[in-house]
Amino acid sequence: MIVLKFGGTSVANAENISKTIAIVANKSKENQLAVVVSAFSGVTDLLILAGKTAGAKDKGYKDIVSQIEKKHKDAIDELVSLSEQSEIIETINHDINHLKTLLDGCYLLGELSSRTADIVAGFGELLSSQIIAVALKQKVSNSAFKDSREVIKTNSNFGKAAVDFEVTNELIADYFSNNTTQVTLFPGFIASSLDGNTTTLGRGGSDYTAAIIAAAVKADILEIWTDVNGMFTANPKSVKQAQPIETISYQEAMELSHFGAKVLYPPTIQPVLKDSIPIFIKNTFEPEAYGTLISNTPEASSNPIKGITHIDNIALLTLEGSGMVGVAGSSKRLFEVLSNENINVIFITQASSEHSICVGILNADADKAKTAIDKAFEMEIAQGKVDPCIVEKDLCIVALVGESMKNHQGISGKMFSTLGKNNVNIRAIAQGASERNISVVINEKDVKKALNTLHERFFEDNTKQLNLFVMGVGNVGEKFIDQISQQKKFLKENLKINVRVIALSNSRKMVFDEEGINLKDWKETLSQGETANPNDFISRTKQLNLRNSIFVDITANYDIANIYDQFLGQNIAVVTCNKIACSSGYNNYKNLKNLSRKYNAPFLFETNVGAGLPIIDTLKHLIASGDKVNRINAVLSGSLNFIFNNFSDTYNFHDVVKEAGVQGFTEPDPKIDLSGVDVARKILILIRESGYEMEMEDITNNSFLPKECMETTNNEDFFKSLTKHASHFDNLLAEAKAKDSRLKFVASFENGKASVGLQFIPSDSPFYNLEGKDNIVQFYTDRYIDQPLLIKGAGAGAAVTASGIFADVVRIGNV
Repeated sequence: MIVLKFGGTSVANAENISKTIAIVANKSKENQLAVVVSAFSGVTDLLILAGKTAGAKDKGYKDIVSQIEKKHKDAIDELVSLSEQSEIIETINHDINHLKTLLDGCYLLGELSSRTADIVAGFGELLSSQIIAVALKQKVSNSAFKDSREVIKTNSNFGKAAVDFEVTNELIADYFSNNTTQVTLFPGFIASSLDGNTTTLGRGGSDYTAAIIAAAVKADILEIWTDVNGMFTANPKSVKQAQPIETISYQEAMELSHFGAKVLYPPTIQPVLKDSIPIFIKNTFEPEAYGTLISNTPEASSNPIKGITHIDNIALLTLEGSGMVGVAGSSKRLFEVLSNENINVIFITQASSEHSICVGILNADADKAKTAIDKAFEMEIAQGKVDPCIVEKDLCIVALVGESMKNHQGISGKMFSTLGKNNVNIRAIAQGASERNISVVINEKDVKKALNTLHERFFEDNTKQLNLFVMGVGNVGEKFIDQISQQKKFLKENLKINVRVIALSNSRKMVFDEEGINLKDWKETLSQGETANPNDFISRTKQLNLRNSIFVDITANYDIANIYDQFLGQNIAVVTCNKIACSSGYNNYKNLKNLSRKYNAPFLFETNVGAGLPIIDTLKHLIASGDKVNRINAVLSGSLNFIFNNFSDTYNFHDVVKEAGVQGFTEPDPKIDLSGVDVARKILILIRESGYEMEMEDITNNSFLPKECMETTNNEDFFKSLTKHASHFDNLLAEAKAKDSRLKFVASFENGKASVGLQFIPSDSPFYNLEGKDNIVQFYTDRYIDQPLLIKGAGAGAAVTASGIFADVVRIGNV
């Protein structure tokens, strides 16, 4: 015999019930079946609400009952032929009238007793099973309905009754020994006490009903039909990459279901475990999918972790004090108090010193538990031997589950380090001696990040998902997004990095998509976005709280540079080509670096100097290896190098500067480049990265621009001033030719002093032949004394700058 159970979603409506009946009819061709069904989806909640409403003397319960009645009669109209409807409608009317009578009594008394609550809650399964039984008979003639209350007997603990297995097994066995019906349909969830009162088996109890029947008849298999393809490696609603688990042990399944895997009601396994009856979890809507097989002999797997699960709405109670150390019975007293209050303990950990005991319970029980504990330890608290019970709410338990974890070293270390890297603070830890489960308590706001981070670590072949929040989509930003789109597949296949752009913003619009923005039409998506607001951008990024989040600043904006600390302080990495932050006040620069270290949030700005050239990265390696920078000489402005390389007798200075802007070599405000401010920022960053403390005003800026050019306040006036002072620039060019030199804007640092300015470079200098938009940097160090370490290459342009930003993102992915 096979026992099948169909959950609420499988019988949610006529369409789904038809699919359920088709599965049953197909299986009945070769097997005798016992079929257990839940209430129609949402009906049990409505019944519980109706009971509470009536007990509160609110006539609104009548509308709820009407809604329930309509739902079931609509199902009859769609599922049962007209000729068969009269009898089932009469049955449903009888049950609905009984329900109304009970609720009327609750309303008059202003009370809902636990006994009445059980009867009311059980109507959902009773109504659904009788309707489905009639519909099933139209497809499988040799089928019948059997009221579970006649064969499953319990004590009178209303709400979650305990089964009397001795009586129940005998009644079920007796029923089937005297019955040759091919399919027998039972309502789940409901049972009856030995004195005949309706009881219930707890929410999710329909699974339990099926397991009780399966154990009693020694079924070949128990099939739980639901709306997912079995048990998953994590909750697929929270972890999109979660995968179905094909085989799993009873013990692993119990752990997963206890810690929140809602696809299986935890007590379900116990009745079938003794006789090793396999449990198959299947999907009503994809019956061809394999599902999950729970048995004593699951297939061996190279991965010691079978699943990651969690329980929400947890509170942590801590009882501590010197008066507990070495005092026998403290733990007993604590748990006795909780037991007397009927509070379930989900999580336990105790310090080896016995100084403190920490337990996890549901949030809803926290206040009641604290009151009871403080009262029980009232004397010790008054004497100062024990502190009042500490309560922390809005927490969550996350658990790794796997039978084979005990045979693999370092699982807990990987778990803790993975969470730590994403700034998920662990409040408490518990691990049993069997090592089948490692549980941690974390803040509820971090649960989605934690689940995804752990799943990525243990199930996704170490593929790391990077979530980018990009601000600035001008020339460089557009190239950056194009490069991501082009390289996305390569990164995933070869570097195990999955890059998603979650948010985009320009000065006008911003758009967020937690599943990742489609980069094929990102411009259109952004144009239809909401009004840009940096504060909203920050708060939305924090609120999403995604793992491996990276804020990418591709602007030259002061205000944006001033918000990096808000990201770094939330464990959100920052990648930027904006030089303002790192060339701001030294204290701010150090604060950003410190926040990066403290919150394990990378702060990368390779493109601040040399665009895509590996200048800062090389410098970091020099310093990390113990070298010391003594002197720096550099041409650090690709735009200025382009300008002076192209400035000639036939190509005037104004036009060259214009062309540099068109090609994206200058900042949006070209005066930043030509004034030397941009170069000063760059040499300042190199000096600071070399380990020296320096401020912007400490750098001597020998500007070559006339005073009038420097004093302009907009680009139009600036370019007019360049034309007006054309002779000034022509004279500089003529002087360079006369000295057989070339004009280069050079940055220097030596003996604690720095300067930037236009120089006449002789032909024997390595700077002389620096062409196009190239940069060059010479580092003189303790190791590179006579011959400096030299880095040279293209130092400006949208594509190379974008590639430098992209490289920083990949660096984070490789950490």
